[in-house]
Amino acid sequence: MLIGDVARRSGVSARMLRHYESLGLVRPTGRTDSGYREYSGEDIRRIFHIESLRSLGLSLRDVGRALDDPGFAPAELVDGLIRQTRDRIAAETELLTRLRRIGAAEPAGWEEVLQIVTLLQALGSKSAGARQRAALSAVEDVPVPVEALVEAVLSEPDPHVAGALRWALAQTGEDGPALLAEGLGSPAAEVRKRAVRSIAEIPNGAATALLRDALAHPDIVVRGYAALALGARGVADAVPTLIDMIVEERNDADAADALSTLASDPAWADQIATGLVDCLARGTLGAPARRRLAQALADIPGLTTSRALADLSHDEDRAVALTATYVLTLRDARQ
Repeated sequence: MLIGDVARRSGVSARMLRHYESLGLVRPTGRTDSGYREYSGEDIRRIFHIESLRSLGLSLRDVGRALDDPGFAPAELVDGLIRQTRDRIAAETELLTRLRRIGAAEPAGWEEVLQIVTLLQALGSKSAGARQRAALSAVEDVPVPVEALVEAVLSEPDPHVAGALRWALAQTGEDGPALLAEGLGSPAAEVRKRAVRSIAEIPNGAATALLRDALAHPDIVVRGYAALALGARGVADAVPTLIDMIVEERNDADAADALSTLASDPAWADQIATGLVDCLARGTLGAPARRRLAQALADIPGLTTSRALADLSHDEDRAVALTATYVLTLRDARQ
């Protein structure tokens, strides 16, 4: 078979076939009377073998070794090709993500594209200061896709940079909560914490709905941050979790403040007082927990609270009794 026929049937150009021949990969077994190269069936099989190995990413040098060196072991080479392929896929995936983010920002011109690229690079900088400046400028100067801000805030270890990123996310509108919700399901506790803190700073209905759902989250830290944020928003669903936080001494001072905020609404004051009193009625709480509950009752108005504090003023634990007495004195002075 002549070179033109081989090229048509194999899909390998005549020029590439000549290149293979120059490298010694394929040697036509014969010549016609006119001196043209003539390929045998075995030659064609070898061409297909070459193309198969090249499709795996082997260099032509390695292809030759694989076909001609009986001692050539494929395992190490294949492992290397796997590593190279993974690296290439990672690089291509990163590029695709960057392109999508630039597209989502809907740049008006190439100048804006360049600004967005610069900002995305700054968000990934090793310098905390550069990342913080990028987070702030993401709102003030160049519109950055929400996805980039979410990815940055969920991976940010520096508290100052994280605060700037949360602020930037809070300015972005409706898309942030849905993207941050994925962080709540992360296997990493720190990522879940960053996600709920970010959601807590977004003042819209979607964020509030996510925080309500987070009250049932298996992660106690997520539940706590959700309850504190909901308390500040006047959502009474957070009351049971806030009371548990006081009893268990988890951000108990913040939880008491949140209950106080909620109790400023008369519609919730009695419910909160009843919840705190029910906890005291269990009879299984230690003195420290009773003292924290007495302190929490300080800013809860109503007769139920006053009766509970009066009972606590006779508590068997002196510190609890003194705390309740002091709180009662302050309440009487305000009335």
